[in-house]
This record gives sequence, structure tokens and C-alpha cells, in this order.
Amino acid sequence: MIECVPNFSEGRDPATIAAIAAVIRDVSGVALLGYESDADHHRSVITFAGDPAAVMEAAVRATGKAAELIDLRRHQGVHPRVGAADVVPFVPLTGATLDNCVAIARRAGAEIWQRFRVPVYFYEAAAMDASRQRLEKVRRTGFDGRPPDFGDIPEHPTAGAVVVGARHFLIAYNINLATSGAATAKLIAAKIRESSGGFRFVKAMGLHLSTLGRAQVSMNLTNFADIPLDDLYAAVEAEAARLGTTIAESELIGFVPRAAFEQAPAFFRRTRGFDESRIIENKIERLLQSK
Repeated sequence: MIECVPNFSEGRDPATIAAIAAVIRDVSGVALLGYESDADHHRSVITFAGDPAAVMEAAVRATGKAAELIDLRRHQGVHPRVGAADVVPFVPLTGATLDNCVAIARRAGAEIWQRFRVPVYFYEAAAMDASRQRLEKVRRTGFDGRPPDFGDIPEHPTAGAVVVGARHFLIAYNINLATSGAATAKLIAAKIRESSGGFRFVKAMGLHLSTLGRAQVSMNLTNFADIPLDDLYAAVEAEAARLGTTIAESELIGFVPRAAFEQAPAFFRRTRGFDESRIIENKIERLLQSK
């Protein structure tokens, strides 16, 4: 079993996301675990899992549906993006390995280009060049100045490009501050992220959320087992206090592995709306029992 967690550049039109989710749900052998949208990020995350071949087919079809429905020329959101289907990562679950997911990612990339003429760039473990392993390197303006891994154009005129990868479990986690100042969130992000000398395996950026009137520290936790999660939260709390504000709330995007929850239950229990159905093994078990 593998998981796929594609991010789509649409967070304001529920009908568009429902149409993409329906394409995924219709593939036999795939369990649609859930999806979430954010209007400020103008982005949605859909999580599904199942047999590797079925998950790959669902990801390819969803990328095609996104290319059909989303026009990046009219897209405005605070989150960086390069495509209608922006990133499509494959993640090993029960009985699968990262190498299995690399093979699936490469096959998916070839199919996306062949069927929909959306160029593909590979990242993380699926990268064909070490310089493209980090997503932010691929996503920068003009990509990296080199051709895509699949395709003879750098980007589709309306759907952009898709960045396809294979990686271990990533936890998407945000902290909203009791201030509207994005500058404060950016200072906190710089303090805690690995690239600035902060916590290893933490990527972070500071954003302004206009719908909430708050600033946000948006994080990707790329190796939860080696991150002291409670210390990370405390560091954000302390830096926020130093800058004259407080934490308003924290939120989890998608699901977490049971091992992550057991490592730091208080860290996850304080997130908005969290319950144990957000543990991916629990979600999959309940779906299987209902069939």
C-alpha cells in the first residue's frame, strides 16, 4: 500500500475540488481518505491510498482533471506554486518501500506528459538530478533553467507544470499568530527552519492570511521522528512572545502516522479539531472495515 498527497492550486471553488476528488474515488483499489482546502493559500490537499498501480492511475487522472479545470493565469494565492496540480508525492505505507514509490513516480510522470502534455519535474527521492531533490529549487521562478524531466516545453500555458516525487511521510503543520503582521511570521519561520540554522527537518515560511486577519507560520516537517515536536512548538511560542504576540491556534493539514502521534500526543492534540481519525492508520482501518 502506498499513499499519494497531491496539492492542487485551487482552494476557493468547492466544485472544482469535488470534481478532482471524484476522479480519484472512481479508481478501483483506491481509498479516498479526505481533502482540505484553504482560501488564502488558494490550495487544496487530497489524500488517498491503496494498491500502488491504482494510486498511480488515480494521481495521473487527477492531474489531468486539474489541468482541465484550473487556469493558473487567473490564480492568486499566498502559497508558492508552479502547476494546477502543483506537487504529486508518493509515500510508502504498509509493505512498500521508497524505491517502490520512486518507480511509481517515474511511471506517473511519463503518463502525465503523454496523456495531458503537462511537463513533469521530479523531486525528492524521484529526482533524476541531485540538484532537483529539494522542491523549492524546482519551484523557483523559471524552474532551474533546464528542460523538464518529461516534456518539450517548460510549462503548459494554463496548467503550468507538475512536480512529481517520492518521499517519506511529511507532516504539514501551521501555527496562526495573534497578529496580522506577516513580517513577524517570517522572522519566526527564519528562526525555526533548518535552512536558517533552526530545527533539522523543518521547512517554514511566514504568510499573511487575509480571510482570518492573522499571520501564519506554515511548516513542513519532513522527518518527524528526528524533530523534538514539543520543543518546536515551544520555540515558536517563545519567539512569538519576544516579538510581542502569541499563538492563536495550530492546525494540521492531512493525516499523521500513529508513530508521530505516539511520539508527541500533546503536540497534535492541541491542533484545531484534532481527533484520532486524523491518524492515517486509524482512517484506513475504518475505511476497510466499512467495506
